[in-house]
Amino acid sequence: MFVSLAFVHALFRPFPQRRPKKPHESQSTLSRCISSYRLEAIQECIAVRDRDPRSLDPFARDTMPRISLAAAAAALLLLHLSVAPIARVSSHQESGEWSCEPESEVRIEAGFKPGTITLDGHGDDWTDIEGSEFSLLPALDPDDDKEYGGGKMIVKAVHDGTSVFFLLQVDGSYVYSKGESPKCPSVALMFQIGESASYHNMGGCKEGTDTCTNKTCKGHEVDIMHFSIGNAIPGRLYGGNPIDNGEGNGGDRFGHLVDLYSWSPHCRYIDGTGPTGNDSSGLNDWNGAWWHSSFTVHSGFVEEDSPYASDGQKGTYYFEFCRPLRTMDRIQQDAQFTIGGSSKMSVAFWYPVNGNPWHGSGHFSINCDWVPLDISFGGLFLTKTASQSSWDATIAFSLLLSVVSLCLSVFVMYRVFGPRNDRYKPMEEVALGTIAS
Repeated sequence: MFVSLAFVHALFRPFPQRRPKKPHESQSTLSRCISSYRLEAIQECIAVRDRDPRSLDPFARDTMPRISLAAAAAALLLLHLSVAPIARVSSHQESGEWSCEPESEVRIEAGFKPGTITLDGHGDDWTDIEGSEFSLLPALDPDDDKEYGGGKMIVKAVHDGTSVFFLLQVDGSYVYSKGESPKCPSVALMFQIGESASYHNMGGCKEGTDTCTNKTCKGHEVDIMHFSIGNAIPGRLYGGNPIDNGEGNGGDRFGHLVDLYSWSPHCRYIDGTGPTGNDSSGLNDWNGAWWHSSFTVHSGFVEEDSPYASDGQKGTYYFEFCRPLRTMDRIQQDAQFTIGGSSKMSVAFWYPVNGNPWHGSGHFSINCDWVPLDISFGGLFLTKTASQSSWDATIAFSLLLSVVSLCLSVFVMYRVFGPRNDRYKPMEEVALGTIAS
């Protein structure tokens, strides 16, 4: 089975970022050309972008050396034509009809656990919380023989009535290369928004790059959170921040924990941006952190401590995330969670196997279809509390009843067996009103 990009195949192509625009200014010709062709040959350029800290800044494209737009477009077109047979396969074209045999019994349950989780990347506070275990198979070829060799992924989730928390736990030897995302592990979460949105093809809209809009692809929206740790310090929070949120988009210039939405692999945008223009209401609602069990420092890392540990050490990666159950989204770019309801989600994982940098489509996935996410009521917690209160009241009432019963028993016994000083008075004497002395 091959997937054109079952999940996040295009996460590392340049995507539209919100920036100041002149009146009636349209998306640059170069950006549209790259967005349209998205050739695998451009992956190296993307890797360079990831190695450049400026790539985290929405204005980075405007500060890069300028080239002729016409020359760039012509070069990309020529490159596309020369490698078309290869590019079509790696650019989301399947070799056959899509088929999938998902694990239908597997679910992820977010129980009600208020005041339990501290968002710091550590897994200690998740120890008593049950999770769901998944095999990690390549999304493009989910063959058991190609399963991720480090082990299973454990996914845990809880909520506190306001926010939902996720922990992704996966074994893996420590690897980290500052500023080089393809040489570091990476994860992504994807959620269904539109009722017609499929796991396959990231929403499954059939429209092309030039025709996909919120109208032509209505109902195919999916919500994506992607965290690439190449510029993220362990244990530090990334994601939504005042600067990027203040500009009305879901980007993260500091740690690349970004909030995205998609209709298909060809039509993926950061929240607040889109093919028809930007919307200033876009926000990054996610926060998250990462950690590895080989770290010996727990007081806090700074950037100068990179690479934070020696490569090759055995251990476990922890990726911890949080976002509100409900967001301020009004343009169908965020999934909305309801207590007592069920949503659909998936998880992707990238790892530089054998030290080889990964590429956008080379990710592992927990399933070849959506996995149900249940946001449970606080029933278990409330029932336990109510039962405890009911039990306490029953004990108190039983004790009071026992005391009253004891008092009544003593009184009756006293009346029956107590001393009698009055002698017997015949009825005749009582009737005559006489009392014998």
